[in-house]
Amino acid sequence: MTTDLPNPRDLSPLDRLIGGLDQGFQTVLGSSLASRPNPATDLPDTVESAENRQLVARLMRINHSGEVAAQALYAGQALTARSAGTRSAMAVAAQEESDHLAWCEERIAELGGRKSLLNPLWYAGSFAIGAIAGLAGDRVSLGFVAETEKQVVDHLDTHLRDLPADSRTRAILEQMKTDEERHGNTAKEAGGQELPGPIRRLMTLTSKVMTRTAYWI
Repeated sequence: MTTDLPNPRDLSPLDRLIGGLDQGFQTVLGSSLASRPNPATDLPDTVESAENRQLVARLMRINHSGEVAAQALYAGQALTARSAGTRSAMAVAAQEESDHLAWCEERIAELGGRKSLLNPLWYAGSFAIGAIAGLAGDRVSLGFVAETEKQVVDHLDTHLRDLPADSRTRAILEQMKTDEERHGNTAKEAGGQELPGPIRRLMTLTSKVMTRTAYWI
């Protein structure tokens, strides 16, 4: 977490709303900057065929869209969280997610791909879902984080299995997986409650719709 981030305890609800909207514009329309070095730095690019480069670019487009949604979820949850401690935890997680966003963006550019055209939709929908989760209470909101991160880790495992020989992308995805596992465990330890089965299944269905759409659009 960078030292120039504002302390969530010092922000009013209006400040947080404006901050969330500003973050949305930067996430969707701007170029992301990472606070940590890219894990792929100094690794060779081992993707040779045009077919494999297109495949990996599309997989990374999915991951980039997922990080856009993650930024929005954390911003929405921080907006409506009841405790300053929860808002602080969301801010720290969001900073690491912004690293993932930048790394995915860099890899997509290296492979000659493009970001999803539907990123504004992913951000808007996820921001609303995050805000609703926050309104349900901090324990539910933290439980939502834990379940989201669990599903993201499962999704990253699938991509790691599907990757062709690609040391650069693999290094990025493995670091992302490590971070997501830590975010989920932190949310559980902070008191996140397990979500009901129907909500978990709805989250899985929503994730599948996003990933399959982002692969193509």
